[in-house]
Amino acid sequence: MKKVTLHIEGMHCAGCANAVDKQLASIEGVRSANVNFATGSALVEYEGKLLIQDFEEAVTKAGYKLVKDREDDKTKAELAEEREADKLEKARKNMIWSWAAVVPMLVWMIPMWIFGIMFLGKIGMELGMILLSSFVIFVPGFETIRSAFQSTKNLSPNMDVLIALGSLAALSTGVVTLSNALGYGPEFHSFAMIGGMIMAFHLTGRYIETKAKGSASQAIRRLLTLEAKEASVLRNGTEVKIPVQELKIGDIMLVRPGEKIPTDGEVIEGESSVDESIATGESMPVDKQTGDMVIGATINSTGVLKIKANKVGSDTFLNQIIRMVEEAQGTKVPIQEFADRVTAVFVPIVLLLAALTLSAWLIFPEFFKGIVFWAADFIPWIDTSWGNTSLAFYATIAVLVIACPCALGLATPTALMVGSGLGATNGILIRKGEAIQLMKDVDTIVLDKTGTITKGKPEVTDMLVLGEGSPDEVLRYAASVEDNSEHPLARAIVDAAFEKGLKLIETSGFTSTTGKGVSAKAEGVVVLIGTIALHTEKGIEIPESVITRKDELESQAKTVVIVSIDQKAAGLIAIADEVKEDSEEAISRLKDQGLRVVMLTGDNSTTGQAIGKKVGVDEVIAEVLPDQKSEVVRGLQNEGRVVAMVGDGINDAPALTLADIGIAMGTGTDVAIESGDIVLAKGSLTGLLRAISLSKETFKKIRQNLFWAFFYNLIMIPLAVLGFLHPLLAEMAMAFSSINVVLNSKSLQNKKL
Repeated sequence: MKKVTLHIEGMHCAGCANAVDKQLASIEGVRSANVNFATGSALVEYEGKLLIQDFEEAVTKAGYKLVKDREDDKTKAELAEEREADKLEKARKNMIWSWAAVVPMLVWMIPMWIFGIMFLGKIGMELGMILLSSFVIFVPGFETIRSAFQSTKNLSPNMDVLIALGSLAALSTGVVTLSNALGYGPEFHSFAMIGGMIMAFHLTGRYIETKAKGSASQAIRRLLTLEAKEASVLRNGTEVKIPVQELKIGDIMLVRPGEKIPTDGEVIEGESSVDESIATGESMPVDKQTGDMVIGATINSTGVLKIKANKVGSDTFLNQIIRMVEEAQGTKVPIQEFADRVTAVFVPIVLLLAALTLSAWLIFPEFFKGIVFWAADFIPWIDTSWGNTSLAFYATIAVLVIACPCALGLATPTALMVGSGLGATNGILIRKGEAIQLMKDVDTIVLDKTGTITKGKPEVTDMLVLGEGSPDEVLRYAASVEDNSEHPLARAIVDAAFEKGLKLIETSGFTSTTGKGVSAKAEGVVVLIGTIALHTEKGIEIPESVITRKDELESQAKTVVIVSIDQKAAGLIAIADEVKEDSEEAISRLKDQGLRVVMLTGDNSTTGQAIGKKVGVDEVIAEVLPDQKSEVVRGLQNEGRVVAMVGDGINDAPALTLADIGIAMGTGTDVAIESGDIVLAKGSLTGLLRAISLSKETFKKIRQNLFWAFFYNLIMIPLAVLGFLHPLLAEMAMAFSSINVVLNSKSLQNKKL
């Protein structure tokens, strides 16, 4: 299964998106196509060897244009910015040209409204109104007319059909009135000027909406601009500057204080602190030294670093984030399916309603006139001098332009667009839009212990030294021997010695006894590290005080090894996978929200209970093998619980997939992209709290948007049918409803998570 994100130009409403969706889905090999007109993109999942030309043909057939990235020197950020600027400039020019014709019409009409004076007479005025309105409708409004024609031809009429019919119907009344003035047609009231103004207001609304959507969708563009443009690399011992696009895996980069790290890599020389806020959302710099991994586009703060590039291009962490945000914005929230079903039939229903309105007014004119004449006392724009047919057209035109599927279509994708962008800047990467809706229903959080609650890396926590030996000396001997082993506990002892700056001793005769310990000669003496049983076998007596202390430490979920030097017990070293600094507080806050918190661990029950008690979980399920974790999740679901599983995203993949929401813990460059519905870049439980907050806030916006979109149509359409709405006010209200939805979604950007 492959995925591709396509950029599509010319979509204006949910009807447009449905048309493109149908054409893309009809391609053989395409499994799913999610088209998002708010972002102007489509996320397509497909099998086989489909080419970009296949997608382009389908998009063109639907009546729209596929925008392909140009292969030139410009960065992705510059191309995205250019696309957005071109779209906005086009909308701005159309708006300006439309008002350039509408303003003269207004100036022409004002003397007639106030003084009854018609410049150039009735025939000249009607002809002028027809020509100026025709210019607005067919020049700046050409794309709207073309889109309406194309969508009708494809049997999936969009919102542009309503605007086109409304403006053309109004224009046609001018032609009838002009014919009457020339002695040919029936007497009729001219709405020709209104036709041009409907299109002008429509184009103005589209400009404002385009500007607001561009502002709301700036998350990806902001991420794109984070990339470094140049890299200083060492070539044959000489420092040279090259474009980031030319970096290769294995290149040695030199990064000075204040510079961006060009791409993901490993520090091979130097020490510094690095601002990783773009990846984790955390403002505190992270200390880096030899052997540490760094993320491209993060900022080196203090020292000079030499970094070996290990990921370039689309494989880098930043590009994975960008791809994930794009895909999240291309997915659909379950509640959107209802809105999509409504918008799919919305335009045909409105067309039918407009036809019924016209028919009803013509068949029962006295009934509707009675209502309108009553309303004329407090609605100033109703003119009781118009004939029955004129009033019928007036109401019908208002119905066509007031009905707005746009607001319904924008309600979910704009909120998801802003929410996913806000999440990305806070280290919360949403892979599937439905997670936004499901998260609010979660009542049980299942946490894997290792790497989620704990750091996932054993560390030396305690030492007990016997006699006159110093802790550093005992640690140095132990680390020198353990340096021969790759066991995680051995590495913890060696790392502890390095952190203290201890110089290791050369050893010989290293031996390892499985499950018991290791030994070797160092500086002429035998050093033994391991269990009490191993020491007993070697005839070494362990004091009672050491045994007592060992039992105490093991009750705290720590692993204890005994160290003896030259056949004498020298002390003990305790090692544990330490709990992350924020785990206890985060779990407490999860419980405060009424969530049940369950911890899974493969450790023995004693160790598991000790960790569980320390962090305050509700339940500990210990001695669980990786392949049994999904069974635990299924068991909780069978109890009727909605489960979010939080794990490292690799070992816990089956459980993450089975859970209602899978949340993968990531650690910068090692993000488990494919495992969870949500990925927490920093890998801390504080991020989980932020993710829950983000989910609730985003879904709140979706509900608000859908409420206002439905409420608007529910109130406005009946008013238009009754003839209470002036078509111009109807068009202004329609444009405002879409803009209101976008601005409401955009306000999410200011939320503190």
